[in-house]
Amino acid sequence: MTEQPEYDVVIVGGGAAGLAAAIYAVRAMLKTLVIEKTALGGEILKTGDIENYPGFPEGINGPDLAALYEGQARRFGTEFAYDTVVRLDVGGKVKRVVGDEREYTARTVIIATGGEHNKLEVPGEEEYAGKGVSYCATCDGNFFRGMDVVVVGGGDAAMDEGLYLTRLVNRVTVVHRRDQLRASKILQQRGFDNPKMDFIWDSVVEEISGNGEVDAVTLKNIKTGEASKMAAQGVFIYIGFHPVSDYLQGVVELDNAGHVKTSLQMETNVPGVYAAGDIRQFSDRQLGNAVGDGIAAALAAYRYIQEQAGEE
Repeated sequence: MTEQPEYDVVIVGGGAAGLAAAIYAVRAMLKTLVIEKTALGGEILKTGDIENYPGFPEGINGPDLAALYEGQARRFGTEFAYDTVVRLDVGGKVKRVVGDEREYTARTVIIATGGEHNKLEVPGEEEYAGKGVSYCATCDGNFFRGMDVVVVGGGDAAMDEGLYLTRLVNRVTVVHRRDQLRASKILQQRGFDNPKMDFIWDSVVEEISGNGEVDAVTLKNIKTGEASKMAAQGVFIYIGFHPVSDYLQGVVELDNAGHVKTSLQMETNVPGVYAAGDIRQFSDRQLGNAVGDGIAAALAAYRYIQEQAGEE
């Protein structure tokens, strides 16, 4: 007798892609579980005002939007588990998702574990994590009211979070290793126009120092080699992002950077297994893309289950 899986769909990751997939899957009358290791919402929990998501002409706060997604998924009957997935066994008809807490079985699996922020890997970064070093201004900005802080990076995240910090702190100094920003033009202009934001070009952070809490950073100009030390009570780091895919090695096909390769329908090379959002190859890492990916993955999972039922 064939084993009956516990769920029709298990979604690994409760960010925007995972929650969008859940809403569509459960509305298709599929028994659906979302497994999340920390908090539902993913990257949007770390975002202040979201101004480019359709339907919110005045913008919306990231955590507020995450709460709306979660509420909608729960309303239609999505189940949730808080666990860390360590392994997938998806070669057979019954897919096994192995977590630290227990094992879950499903007809299909949607991988939506997103990514994590890259680290500087400099002295003091680990030591002062949570004591002045942060990767999320909207999470931690309130702790730095009236202080001087450094933002490391030159992309959209660095500028977006840096601008958010200017509402709270005394001064924001953006340290970037190049002589111009990579951020979108509108964010660049907002930064240049903001009287509370300064820029240090062609420079990297060599060390983060303090006495119990951060009080300074050591900088090096990569063109002249000159080192300098500047006072700062906070260091916010935005130097890139990498997919959370270690547990997928040898399970589904990945690119050299660890992103999951998919078709336009979010199919991986393993039948019944899909990937959506920041974890997949060629993702633009935009909220709207993640939501669309999640929807496409859920619809593909639904079609796969229907086809399997027709063959039984």
